[in-house]
Amino acid sequence: MTIATESREPRASRLGIAGWMLFDWAAQPFFTVITTFIFGPYLVSRLTTDPVAGQAAWSYTLTVAGIAIALLAPVMGSIADASGARKPWIAAFAVVKILSLSALWLAVPGSSLAFAMAMIVLATVAAEFSIVFNDSMMPRLVRPEDTGRISNIAWGLGYLGGMIVLIAVVALLAANPETGKTAIGIAPLFGLDSAAGEDARITGPISALWYFVFILPMFFFTPDQSRGLPIAAAIRTGFADLSTALRDLRKKPGILRFLIARMIYQDGVNGLLALGGTFAAGMFAWQTFELGIYGIILNVVAIGGCLYASRLDRRLGSKAVVVMSLLCLTVATVGIVSTGPGFTLFGLIPLPTADSGSLFGTVAEKAYILYGLLVGLAFGPVQASARSYLAQSVHPNEAGRYFGLYALSGRATSFLAPLSVGILTTATGSARLGMMALIAFLVAGFLLLLRTPYPAAKVEA
Repeated sequence: MTIATESREPRASRLGIAGWMLFDWAAQPFFTVITTFIFGPYLVSRLTTDPVAGQAAWSYTLTVAGIAIALLAPVMGSIADASGARKPWIAAFAVVKILSLSALWLAVPGSSLAFAMAMIVLATVAAEFSIVFNDSMMPRLVRPEDTGRISNIAWGLGYLGGMIVLIAVVALLAANPETGKTAIGIAPLFGLDSAAGEDARITGPISALWYFVFILPMFFFTPDQSRGLPIAAAIRTGFADLSTALRDLRKKPGILRFLIARMIYQDGVNGLLALGGTFAAGMFAWQTFELGIYGIILNVVAIGGCLYASRLDRRLGSKAVVVMSLLCLTVATVGIVSTGPGFTLFGLIPLPTADSGSLFGTVAEKAYILYGLLVGLAFGPVQASARSYLAQSVHPNEAGRYFGLYALSGRATSFLAPLSVGILTTATGSARLGMMALIAFLVAGFLLLLRTPYPAAKVEA
């Protein structure tokens, strides 16, 4: 792979790279406390009275968001290349995300489910579009040999940020239903009433404030590309460039295969992230307190996984890290969907049903957490090293359009996984059978990725 040095300049300072990395720190609490561990399970198990119907509603919410992202993300990436500067776009989507998250405080039990779903859709779309613009900055900021290391460390920082917010919720805001106290034995701050869902609803405004504060270093210190075309002209050019990029993919079969493989396996990864917490909430009746503790455990493991992967990526390459992560996630998903009260591995291993009365008091709950640790170990590297995989395979001047297609590959069929889960759950009345659809996506993407070259294409001057 040959890369023209002058095309990769100017490099960002350490402070500029740190500002870029803090974007993940700022963005991750939304995915940690809203879509995975706190608000999503709250919508499924407490905002609605029927957990099965709640999981179906949550799956359809993710479906709508996924379709919107799939249709528009590639266009956004091409517009980014044409307009040059990324920061104005990130700022505009930040406004949408912050307002939508703040509105989740209004999602009280018994209120309109459609309102909460709409706010989640808006926040998710804004979050993903912001990621397109942020990721497309990386090839100009970081040398190719450093992309895997920087990407994994940034992802690990994101998990740390998400874990800090999650710890704050569990330690200070969410009460154990049995004791009325938080994890550190105090009454919830601000007099939050868990019966009114306030412990879960408060995560919306908290995530919004966190995002606002911690994206500021990126705006202050990270260099942006110089401005290109005006917005209207950039939009017209963006559509034309997207058409060109799609035609050019036929000349770059490695990138095309990589994007298709990611499109398939990322469906399973996204579904596992978004639905794993809600599945546990419905099966074990976990509430905010238990889900928060579970999330903290997974995030601790995830940080270690990303830090180790940052070294492994440089030694073995990004493809090897993605492949190993997919194997780990597949094993974890089989374990998760095969575990229920009194059994694991689809009943091949019976488990005692006695509840000790302590946190995660049944053996089945402990088994679920064990499988969850595998998810935490692999979830960050499978995404961070995939980001590095593409960054090493494209020219900086085309980074926007290809990271737009990268977002498309993560979302083009992303509605299929939650839709499959939702349809199977509705048809069978079993959340477990619904969740089994995720395994097919992980395995199919893994097999296709094995035949993909690394880097996916040679980068010429």
